[in-house]
Amino acid sequence: MPLKPLRPREVIRKLEKAGFALSRQKGSHARYIKANRGVTVPIHPGDVPATVIRWILKQAGLSENEWDAL
Repeated sequence: MPLKPLRPREVIRKLEKAGFALSRQKGSHARYIKANRGVTVPIHPGDVPATVIRWILKQAGLSENEWDAL
């Protein structure tokens, strides 16, 4: 299933379900960490585009299948 744009709240929910926790937030970007991996999530009105979600997955070390299962 191709990635689709999601609300920032949904992206955060999936990351937290994958074991990531909020490390810090500066302005409209929140940083989530798990072990030695850090992921930056944009927090702004509107949807997070699929291209940004793909970048978040790369930072998090998650596949699209793992993301869909969350």
